[in-house]
Amino acid sequence: MGRAAYEASAAARAIFDAADEALNEPFSRLIFEGPAEQLTYTANAQPAILTASIAALAALREAQPSLPLPQVAAGHSLGEYSALVAAGALDFRRAVQLVRLRGEAMQRAVAAGEGAMAAVMGGDAAAVGQLCADVRAEKAGVVVSPANFNAPGQIVIAGHAAAVERATVLAKERKLKAIPLKVSAPFHCSLMAPAAEALERALREVEIGPLSFPVVSNVEARPNLEPGRVRELLVRQVAGAVRWQETLEWMGQNGVTEAWEIGPGQVLAGLAKRTVPGLVVRPGFEPNEVSALAASAGTP
Repeated sequence: MGRAAYEASAAARAIFDAADEALNEPFSRLIFEGPAEQLTYTANAQPAILTASIAALAALREAQPSLPLPQVAAGHSLGEYSALVAAGALDFRRAVQLVRLRGEAMQRAVAAGEGAMAAVMGGDAAAVGQLCADVRAEKAGVVVSPANFNAPGQIVIAGHAAAVERATVLAKERKLKAIPLKVSAPFHCSLMAPAAEALERALREVEIGPLSFPVVSNVEARPNLEPGRVRELLVRQVAGAVRWQETLEWMGQNGVTEAWEIGPGQVLAGLAKRTVPGLVVRPGFEPNEVSALAASAGTP
């Protein structure tokens, strides 16, 4: 991941080198070569995705120095850090250290095997919320709740493994489709409270700069332009649900007609197509995609 950008762009190469320096290890080698088992460990995956995404953005800005500022930016979960780096609120080196800490804290928050996540398809927020409430009512003290409101009919739940498993059984009884997800921890639920506390302590030492453009926060699904609120929103995000469907809907309702997905994969483009059909999402990760965006950068 990201090797093509590293080889094609001096600006991208500088980002990978900065990540190595910030983490005090040959981290870019892990991104390029794996092994996959080590790279997918959340404490590595999070800074790896951030690094590859910001490297793609650096390559785009290098190819088109007059790149106009976007109307707004947003990122799904970890992607909110990429959006904040792009907006100038977070220095990249501090951000990559933060997301390494975030990943480690999330991994520590719940012992391996004790948490789980599942995607529930075909139900709206009320139906999935009721599904989780019914599981919690069956056994006091269990945690299961909506974690990612991704798109209409696609909501991810997270919590204790047994509770998530019970929710998948109930979902099928209610004519919903439930798919267990291969994850290392139950992200974006109350079990992540210890990770939120660790991140809050770390963020006290991080300088937040002025934002060049608003960033839509995951927990509020509304744009923020206040540096003083960034820490609070990032802390709340760890154990709070990602309101991505509302984020996309806000964009569609406020004049956003084209978005660029700066980062690996095109998952967000798929979610946008389901949520706001008129919103065109263009990829910007591989060098050819970056070149195409740079060539069209003068278009509003």
